[in-house]
Amino acid sequence: MVFVLFAALYISVWLAAGIFLILIIMGLWEFYKLVSYDEYRPQLCYGTITGGLIYLDIVWIHFSGFSFSYDWLNVIPVILPLPLLFIPFILELFRKQKTPLINIALTILGIVYIAFPFSLLNLLNGDDKVHVLGFPAVLTGYFIITWFYDTGAYLYGKQFGKHKLFERISPKKTWEGTIAGVVVAFLTSFGLALLIPEFPMIDWFVLSILVVVLGTFGDLVESMFKRSLNIKDSGSIFPGHGGILDRFDTILLSAPFVFLYLFLRDAI
Repeated sequence: MVFVLFAALYISVWLAAGIFLILIIMGLWEFYKLVSYDEYRPQLCYGTITGGLIYLDIVWIHFSGFSFSYDWLNVIPVILPLPLLFIPFILELFRKQKTPLINIALTILGIVYIAFPFSLLNLLNGDDKVHVLGFPAVLTGYFIITWFYDTGAYLYGKQFGKHKLFERISPKKTWEGTIAGVVVAFLTSFGLALLIPEFPMIDWFVLSILVVVLGTFGDLVESMFKRSLNIKDSGSIFPGHGGILDRFDTILLSAPFVFLYLFLRDAI
């Protein structure tokens, strides 16, 4: 997966956009299948298709040189996602399910939790003006910090972890592993600052803080989901590593905040 993502980032923003679209569709399908149990029946097909459409709409707006005006042709792409999020209320009238409120909530939750974060990653890729060896520096650095943090926390925690971080939700995560991951993330951000001086060290440092704090919460949130569903992995698409949600849980929660920081950084 790392190789595929880096290859896409290196070759073209459009190829990377296609990879993110595939991940959205697979992630949404995986999420809806997971939460379809007992009497809960989210709108699997509608939610998956809508998540993909909203993503494509955001990609089109971003890469088409869109400029807002009150011409109706220009307004449509901006307002298109809004009614799509309310159609599940109408569709549920005709499904004759026992839990309509929960079905609607789960359908919309999947779109917000999966489609929007990946859409923001694509925006980061398109806005990344600094490139190193052909790679978009900021987005690639964000991925590297995230993966190094996850790997450092896992390896050190597995060998030396004793004090539980959040035992009720994730019994295997420890403070020792988390602290080791924090150190690795900060060292990685320092190395990236030396390698890519066009992006200031303070920004790499802030990115590492966002990854450490919100990535940890993202991991715990996904563990909470799995614990409530009494499952070990969200899927089996990556043998030995679980599903899409297992591999991208850290990114799903941290990406919106990373995007917000970078947006405010450029806007202010």
